[in-house]
Amino acid sequence: MNEKTISLWTMESSDAELISAVRAGETAAFGTLYERHEGAAHRVAARYSLVPNDIDDIVSESFIRVFRVLQEGGGPDSSFRAYLFTVVRRTGLEFIRRDKQIRPDEDMTIHDEAVGYSPSSDEQSLADFEHSVVVVAYRSLPERWQSILWYTEIEKRTPAEVAPLLGLSANGAAALAYRARSALRVAYLQHHLATTEGVACITVFDSLSAYVRGDLAKRDRAKVKAHLATCQRCASLIAELEDVNRGLSA
Repeated sequence: MNEKTISLWTMESSDAELISAVRAGETAAFGTLYERHEGAAHRVAARYSLVPNDIDDIVSESFIRVFRVLQEGGGPDSSFRAYLFTVVRRTGLEFIRRDKQIRPDEDMTIHDEAVGYSPSSDEQSLADFEHSVVVVAYRSLPERWQSILWYTEIEKRTPAEVAPLLGLSANGAAALAYRARSALRVAYLQHHLATTEGVACITVFDSLSAYVRGDLAKRDRAKVKAHLATCQRCASLIAELEDVNRGLSA
């Protein structure tokens, strides 16, 4: 690999470009991924380690594992950080079990208090997301939509900040984020609708997301309101969806 090739992989390269390069044998591209995501990986590793000295080892081992997966053609196509976080968490738990510091089913809060653990804002957002009602819907979306939602909704980055990571312009990232948020609402509704047996619920399904956003025409809004007055299940669903909507800027 010559100097010219190495210089191609900079912080301006998108995650998707770097991932493709790694799969093609460009190991220098993985160095850029490491520089970009290493700090965040350390914050997650701190949550899954009771021994501060293990944090660097957890991060190093996690990056090695991701590197091997990418070299073999597996792993993510663009959602590098989300994939990395999953590997870091699993690696951290392996370290805990290896050292027999706690039982796998033991309450982590006891040990967090013992070592004076205080979660970072990133970790709290991650924990809230993993236990939220939208996680199943999120995982059903295409990877590119997952990526933009992860960066903008979980990490609270602006479209302009995310754009270089995804190989987009700032306007392109904003447009992708809008489409992804809309798709998440629909996927959330579909997940709930899959368990319903009411024909009336199905007839108003297409209007529920627009109802929450306030985008329905007066006549259609009245139709949804009439249904909600007689269907407790859909009324509860709307209440949940409004909570989701408040967490996603339109």
